[in-house]
Amino acid sequence: MSYAYDATNIFARILRGEIPNKTVLETPHSLAFEDIRPQAPVHVLVIPKGPYVSYDHFAREASEAEIVDFTRAIGEVCKMTGVALDAGNGFRAVSNAGMDGVQEVPHLHVHIMGGRDLGRMLQPAG
Repeated sequence: MSYAYDATNIFARILRGEIPNKTVLETPHSLAFEDIRPQAPVHVLVIPKGPYVSYDHFAREASEAEIVDFTRAIGEVCKMTGVALDAGNGFRAVSNAGMDGVQEVPHLHVHIMGGRDLGRMLQPAG
């Protein structure tokens, strides 16, 4: 997968208002919404509004304002959903990238999951 952005992906369509979502938070540069197939009691996706394929793409090419906004949006979602460490028992933040990372939608998104013990992230190799 390259950094070539596909403007027809589902998150681009959500950002254009073509597909509804259950918005948790919207900021000038980010959108957070409930995952349609939650894997935990709290499962929110946070996406930048810009056309970024993956976290490394975003980190290399996003503006300072986009980076700060996106990072703060993640923190605010954790606080709003009660999983932040100052209010809850913690969370997992996951961003899959490319084929080996099993990225399903080619638009940067961070999964914020919590509300229960999430177990090990990966099984030991072997």
